[in-house]
Amino acid sequence: MAVATNHAPALAGAEATPALPAAGSSFYIAMRILPRERREAMYAIYAFCRAVDDIADDGGPREPRRAALDRWRADIDRLYAGTVTPATRDLAGPTRRFKLRREDYLAVIDGMEMDIDADLRAPDWATLDLYCDRVASAVGRLSVRIFGVTAKVGDQLAHHLGRALQLTNILRDLDEDAEMGRLYLPREALQNAGIAIDGRAPAAILLEPRIEEACRKVAARAKEHFAAANDIMSRSPRRSVRAPRLMAAAYRQILADLNARGFAPPRERVRIKKLRLIGALLRYGIA
Repeated sequence: MAVATNHAPALAGAEATPALPAAGSSFYIAMRILPRERREAMYAIYAFCRAVDDIADDGGPREPRRAALDRWRADIDRLYAGTVTPATRDLAGPTRRFKLRREDYLAVIDGMEMDIDADLRAPDWATLDLYCDRVASAVGRLSVRIFGVTAKVGDQLAHHLGRALQLTNILRDLDEDAEMGRLYLPREALQNAGIAIDGRAPAAILLEPRIEEACRKVAARAKEHFAAANDIMSRSPRRSVRAPRLMAAAYRQILADLNARGFAPPRERVRIKKLRLIGALLRYGIA
C-alpha cells in the first residue's frame, strides 16, 4: 500500500498514537471532506493500515514480523469477540457503527504477510491480483461502508478502485520497491516483452530497454479498473462517493502523468500537482 512509513511501535504492539495521513496528500484531502464521524473512522482505518504495512516494510528477520502480524490477527479476533485491546481501541467504535467486517481486516493483514513471506518478484497475474485485493480492495471494502455506499455496490467499487489505485502505485513506485528487493510487475507481461526474470535483481530488470512494454500492460489494466469504478460511481448517490471520486481523480492523473513520462530509465518521480488536486476537490468535494 501507499501508506508505508517508519512506525516501529507497530512491531511491538501498536499502542502508539494513531498516525494521520500527510496534510496536503490526496488521501488527507479526500478524508477531510467527510463528516466528522466518518472522517475519524477513516483515520482509524488509515492508522491500522499504516501499522500493518510498516511491519511488512520495516525489514529485519521475517519471523518477528510474522509474529507481529499474528498479534494483530489476535487483536482483531478479540475485537469481534467483544474485547478491545490498546491496538484496536480506535477501531472499536467505527467497526460497530459501520458494521465493518472481520474478514476485510484479516485480508489486509494477509496481504502484508505476502510481502513478509517472500519479497514479491514478478508474480503471475493471478498472484498480483490476489495481492491487490488484499492490500487495496480489502481496505476499500472497509472504507465504502464508512462512506455510506450500499454493501453490494460498495464491494464492486472497492474491487475496481482498489486495484486501480494499487496498480498505479506499483507503476509509480518501481524504483523504490526495487530498492527493497521487490518487483510487482507481472511475470507474463515481462516475459511477453522478452525480458528474462529468473535469478535477476529487480533493479537489473528495470534497466531493460523493453520494460516500457511490460509497464504499459499494467497501466492498461489500471485504466480498465478506473473506468469500471467510474461507471459504478456515476450510478451511485453523489454524497456517498465524494471521497472515492476525489481519490480516483487524483490517481487517474498520476497514471496519465506516468504514461506521458514513460517507464524507461531514468524515471523521474511523478506526484499529483496541487492545482489539479484542488480542481478535483472543487469538482467532487462540494455536493
